[in-house]
Amino acid sequence: MKNISSFALLASIALAPVYAQQYPSKPIRLVVPLAPGGPSDILARTIGAAITPALGQQVVVDNRAGASGILGTDFVAKSAPDGYTLLIVGMSSFTINATLYPKLPFDPHRDFTGVTVLAASPFIFVVHPALPAKNVRELIALTKARPGDLNYASGGAGTHPQMVMELLKLKTGMKITHIPYKGTGPALTESIAGQVQASMFGILAALPSVQNRRLRALAVTESRRSTLLPDVPTLAEAGVDGIDESAAHMIMMPAATPKEIVARLNREMVTALQSPAVKSRLANEGAEAVGNTPEQASAMVRADLEKWGDVVRRTNIKLE
Repeated sequence: MKNISSFALLASIALAPVYAQQYPSKPIRLVVPLAPGGPSDILARTIGAAITPALGQQVVVDNRAGASGILGTDFVAKSAPDGYTLLIVGMSSFTINATLYPKLPFDPHRDFTGVTVLAASPFIFVVHPALPAKNVRELIALTKARPGDLNYASGGAGTHPQMVMELLKLKTGMKITHIPYKGTGPALTESIAGQVQASMFGILAALPSVQNRRLRALAVTESRRSTLLPDVPTLAEAGVDGIDESAAHMIMMPAATPKEIVARLNREMVTALQSPAVKSRLANEGAEAVGNTPEQASAMVRADLEKWGDVVRRTNIKLE
């Protein structure tokens, strides 16, 4: 029995390169663990259409929403590691879920391998124009002078913008209270109305309100300024070091997927991300192409898991 098992293992190793050369021989499923219409869905359809010609097989987008993305993610974790089931996730949503949900049906450390980070876009830190704070330093001072008096909005407890705000509070000692809403839309509406004094939004969500002066932009969260708002400083330029945050979307696969297949998909996606058509589509969504290696993508996930785990422990954030 031992000899038979050893032979089977050797045979599978020998056949792996051949299998990878024949890949793909049927359509590929790209799972979006969220409802249609959002950034993940748009990006999935963009990259799927871009790599279909090179692969010679259609990439079919499959929306499997539920439980903050956990249902669709678990579906991929338990899928065959044969290269025919992919997952697109907001990287920090994936890692934040891992820190907030103690009993996930999958292991975020061991059940997935990264293919590439597709694109990233910054968050923008905004306040209501009536607030007497023209920059980040003034807002920090105001919250300390009026502890417990000021609030900030997010699209829900445990979302990436909330976590960035909590990280900002840890870095600066800001005294400001979280008010979660059921989605970015209501949070933005209440921010514009002045029901909350500050907010952290994806740049495209807040851009029109900043441009028409219904909200005041204090900083963007990446290490360099956004081309959409070139006059708005980064957090580092505003005096807050150690925060370089973006809403990054990445492709993942079951961990046991052959490396040759992971490399093939990485190669086609990176090539597609460099095309003018895809770059233009991403720019329209306020995002910039990344296209890194599988090793770099997986390393980013590990770093994110550690970072947000530390923030959750230090702030005692709970799902509300």
